[in-house]
Amino acid sequence: MTDAVRGAAPQITRVNDAYRWMQLAVGVGAMVMIANYQYGWTFFVPDIQKKFGWDRASIQWAFTLFVLFETWLVPIEGWFVDRYGPRLVVLIGGVLCAVGWAIDSYTTSLSGLYFGMAIAGIGAGAVYGTCVGNALKWFPDKRGLAAGLTAAGFGAGSALTVAPIQAMIKGSGFQSTFLYFGLGQGIIIVILSIFLVAPKAGQVPGIVQNAAIFQSRRNYGPMEVIRQPVFWLMYLMFVLVGAGGLMITANLKPIAGDWKIDAIPVTLMAMTMTTVTFAATIDRILNGLTRPFFGWVSDQIGRENTMFIAFGAEGIGIFALYLWGHDPVWFVLLSGIVFFAWGEIYSLFPSTCTDTFGAKFATTNAGLLYTAKGTASLLVPVANYMQQSSGGWDSVFLIAAGANIAASLLALVVLKPWRRLVRNADALADRQKPGVEFA
Repeated sequence: MTDAVRGAAPQITRVNDAYRWMQLAVGVGAMVMIANYQYGWTFFVPDIQKKFGWDRASIQWAFTLFVLFETWLVPIEGWFVDRYGPRLVVLIGGVLCAVGWAIDSYTTSLSGLYFGMAIAGIGAGAVYGTCVGNALKWFPDKRGLAAGLTAAGFGAGSALTVAPIQAMIKGSGFQSTFLYFGLGQGIIIVILSIFLVAPKAGQVPGIVQNAAIFQSRRNYGPMEVIRQPVFWLMYLMFVLVGAGGLMITANLKPIAGDWKIDAIPVTLMAMTMTTVTFAATIDRILNGLTRPFFGWVSDQIGRENTMFIAFGAEGIGIFALYLWGHDPVWFVLLSGIVFFAWGEIYSLFPSTCTDTFGAKFATTNAGLLYTAKGTASLLVPVANYMQQSSGGWDSVFLIAAGANIAASLLALVVLKPWRRLVRNADALADRQKPGVEFA
């Protein structure tokens, strides 16, 4: 055997699609387990307020801290994932998720509540960023759909536990609910982490080039990304759309309570539930379905065209909820529309980011953009202060509706031509340096 043969690197071949889908399914399962940390929070707020007497805006800072720690540390977690693989990061994330809600189950102070939610946020962010980044890497040929399916686990994952969480809070108290749900979800995440791996070069299909979708062959490093103005445009749009959805997520039950419709029975599709339970269940399902749906649509017609449609629908939905949401049936239906038109940001922005800046550092770069969700969460307590000072939700809903309409126009009028300029510049550089991979 010659030295050349002995020294040759082993040939890496494409994995079959069943293995890729298995990796996606494991990621979706882990996302389901972190869903309640965000979407189940609204059910705890009234009981926390009743037990300790803290004002609602102060309590909602715990939600904001959760989202901040969930999002703003994702680039750091992504750096570890891109270099060392997803398994360890998700395992640690599961442990922190369990610890966070366990702390909240025992605390008797606002600072303790904040600390527990911050720990849970770090854990949830480790799981979220890792699973989305892994999906983007395994499916360059179906990037919007893969990111959407993964994010759907987070959006719809709490749908089946809406009634059980409320029942346990009512029967055993919110502190026991924090403890047992937190431990159960964390343990399952740890088990799922064992099966996660990242793809190696050659194991997945090549990038996609068509008239609707542009995927860069240049791999931008994280420090390059944050120097790109187009990144900050996407960041601004993420904040504009994300703030309204987070405000309604955190305040769904309080809003229904303020409008005195939370306990009114609603019958739809031969099912009867109280307004807030029905709305929360429908919202979780639609918030999950929208992510793969609009991700798939964006694979067909382009990211920006899809953003224009979805963000515009979100703005109209929020405005309609402001007009007619005082009716229990309309509250259920319109809040569902709002969540259906909101959740897709978690598939559209990661796929757009990776299309623009390459797949090599996908977890870190998508994580940088995901911090916009944390920035948007800072507006949740602001919305509560606005509601407390004015005595109503009118101004909050109108501002949120306007922000979404603005983002929809930015997608079509500014982001689309701007990304075309980036595409042309990268294509020119590629022609000038054939065979060179940009890093």
